[in-house]
Amino acid sequence: MRFPQPLIEGRLLRRYKRFLADVQLVGGEVITAHTANTGAMTGCAEPGSRVWLSRSDNPRRKYAHTWELVEAVPGVLAGINTQLSNTLAAEAIAAGCLPGLDGFSRIRREVRYGEENSRIDLLLEGGSVTPCHVEVKNVTLVRGGEAFFPDAVSARASKHLRELEGVVRSGGRGALFFCVQRGDVAAVRPAGDIDPSYGEALRRALAAGVEAYAMAGEVTAEGIVLNRPLPVLGAVDRP
Repeated sequence: MRFPQPLIEGRLLRRYKRFLADVQLVGGEVITAHTANTGAMTGCAEPGSRVWLSRSDNPRRKYAHTWELVEAVPGVLAGINTQLSNTLAAEAIAAGCLPGLDGFSRIRREVRYGEENSRIDLLLEGGSVTPCHVEVKNVTLVRGGEAFFPDAVSARASKHLRELEGVVRSGGRGALFFCVQRGDVAAVRPAGDIDPSYGEALRRALAAGVEAYAMAGEVTAEGIVLNRPLPVLGAVDRP
């Protein structure tokens, strides 16, 4: 995925009210940008960090800019816009980059399913394989070279695991896809110290037959591509 227009660089002043961030642009102007991320963004929202923003020409938007990238550690860019995760995952799957989720001819998005009135991020269909419901989770929290999810308590994420279990019980395929929008990680784990319920729910889901996949990305100011599968270490969570 390439950004349609060059991103605008600045320095983060503060993130607040979950969806807002004040940024000082290179020329000195201070603007408020939309932050498309509901998580804590631990390690990705430090004041003074270099950030990159996109700009929309839509006159109906209250905030024209969207926060897209941050230099999480020196030399490592991370994508924080969770609205890009489904697109990145779909691109990787369509390109055949992830063994286990290949062989499908069609990808549908936001399809209703489940007993708790959910919408699946990606429904893989076609070909000679069983259709697969794929729930995509954006991951930015990194500790000790490993990525962790979630970075805040998320009842919604646990709900999605229950829904995937239901798909498997009914004879279908259900899969979790961790979209890691950064490249400095070797594996993905549940963040049991942050959300113990999610860690337990993930272990139950894996035991029930839910599949788990993860990919790390190459992130630049020009675009993001998921190009490296990662192991999902769901049996053990640690801080």
